[in-house]
Amino acid sequence: MIWLMQVISITPNKPLSLEHLCKPEISMGLFGLLFFAFSYTLVLHFNLSTAQTHVTEFCLGGNYTTNSTFQADLSILLSSISNYSTLTNNTKYFNNTVRSNSDGVYGLFQCRGDYTSEDCKKCAKTATEEVTIRCPFKKESVLFYDECLLHYSDKPVISTMQLDPTVDTRDISGTNQFTPRLNELMEGIVARAVSNSSSLFAVGENYFTSSNNIFGLAQCTQDISRTDCGRCLNRSISQLSLCCNTREGGRVIKPSCIVRFEIYNFFGPEAIIPALPPAPPPSTPNTNTTNGQGKKSSKNVVIIVLPTVIVVVLLLLSMITICFCLCKKKGINIVKNVDEISSVESLQFNCDTVRAATEDFCDSNKLGEGGFGLVYKGKLSNGKDIAVKRLSRNADPVKRSYLDWERRYKIIGGIARGLLYLHEDSHDRIIHRDLKASNILLDAQMNPKISDFGVARLFVVDQTQGNTSRVVGTYGYMSPEYAMHGQYSVKSDVFSFGVLVLEIISGQKNNSEHVEDLLSYAWRQWEEGIALELIEPTLRECYSRKEVMRCIHIGLLCAQEDVVRRPTMASVVLMLNSYSVTLPLPTAPPLFASRKEKGTWLDNRGAWNKHN
Repeated sequence: MIWLMQVISITPNKPLSLEHLCKPEISMGLFGLLFFAFSYTLVLHFNLSTAQTHVTEFCLGGNYTTNSTFQADLSILLSSISNYSTLTNNTKYFNNTVRSNSDGVYGLFQCRGDYTSEDCKKCAKTATEEVTIRCPFKKESVLFYDECLLHYSDKPVISTMQLDPTVDTRDISGTNQFTPRLNELMEGIVARAVSNSSSLFAVGENYFTSSNNIFGLAQCTQDISRTDCGRCLNRSISQLSLCCNTREGGRVIKPSCIVRFEIYNFFGPEAIIPALPPAPPPSTPNTNTTNGQGKKSSKNVVIIVLPTVIVVVLLLLSMITICFCLCKKKGINIVKNVDEISSVESLQFNCDTVRAATEDFCDSNKLGEGGFGLVYKGKLSNGKDIAVKRLSRNADPVKRSYLDWERRYKIIGGIARGLLYLHEDSHDRIIHRDLKASNILLDAQMNPKISDFGVARLFVVDQTQGNTSRVVGTYGYMSPEYAMHGQYSVKSDVFSFGVLVLEIISGQKNNSEHVEDLLSYAWRQWEEGIALELIEPTLRECYSRKEVMRCIHIGLLCAQEDVVRRPTMASVVLMLNSYSVTLPLPTAPPLFASRKEKGTWLDNRGAWNKHN
């Protein structure tokens, strides 16, 4: 049984928090919404048997505005897809591009290979009518039904394989007895789908028990090559084995392909099922399986249960809102969910795993060569593709002299512009939370690239701060408010940038295991008027005194203890590019202030201890 839930967006461009729901005008509107939802549920109940079976959607990209050129082009595109059967003989696949200006809208429609042309027409009509409701004002959307998929975008997507985003849907828990049979079935289906160049589609079945079989399906969109189809399906199979091989059904959905299995026949009327392989020896019957009428039974269950589920969910939402409002009045705090990543170590791999993934750093897997070593492509045991940089043993002492002041100054400016993009110019505001030297990659021209977004967080509109009970990242680069209280914001990244700037200038790490950490040392040099002694000895023969002093000044401004006093990255970029901007005087960094005024220090595990 597939559980369906639709979220109705009241204000697409402004998130609605629980605090807003406590307002009388909003809470009254909520009950009105509940009444509407109940009415809508009744309509859904009576029309479900004739409607297309919606599975999920990906709402991607930026937003378009009402009455814009994009909206007009999109309307034309959706109209052409809705009526595609009159334009082409291949009634199970259609693509089109509408371009009123240099950008345009690209779209494709794909019907499942086992459904009739009439089914495809109905699904195309439903998808084009619902896509702007399910993904309002989005410049890219992918809508999935059991019968078809619809994909449009402001970027060229036709003939381009897309592996992400991915969603796996899971059914009720079952038994793991059929795992070998499932793997055998899906591998065979993928092989047939790839060899079928006309449709890139295949179905099949395999024995499970004496009375039940496993049914599987694989399909790619017809715009991609057979090679790309194989890559997409094989990756999906590996993900399917991770999520669902001990369950009675599941699917992995990507914009370019889909795989699915069930223990009932879910195929459409035009499915061509190859002959079954030889029957296995008799095994213990599985008492948890469905009968041959599983598909029909499941639809009946959905028709009966779905309206009740939707009403119950909405009523629970109403009750939660009321409880939240009462709790707010009584001053009761509500605990938020913690981060899903418990530690940085969970993102690390041992040497044997990396060697196996890259075939022992085989030359055929070499992607390129940087200033500090070679980069190899690899594939983990779960099918995930990775890139591995193998550092040269003699790269730090050897390449250190290559990083003259001109290049270091360029790197500082590049990192600043990269952070500015993440904080202000990206569609979603991104807080990196682990900015450090090892997460800055350099290309052949020594241009910096910010990497490793494993612990990054997205901020919604108007959000300025986040909180977590699990602090992840690298001590020495963490701002004090994040290390001590789990509070992070754009100013947390600014603090890390300040530490990084001082490291680039000095050639030293901010290691709290030393008697004096880099921040405290730089601050002391600044106060004593000898800040230029911070510069790495290899640079002292040739550097710009004005640029170095300005970068030290900016680094100390970014690493101040007071969050409010730290500049934004927009200000930092302006400070680096314009000497007409007057820089304010910095205050002491947190570690120095804590040691001098509070008698505390931060050890390398992040615990605040009493200094003796």
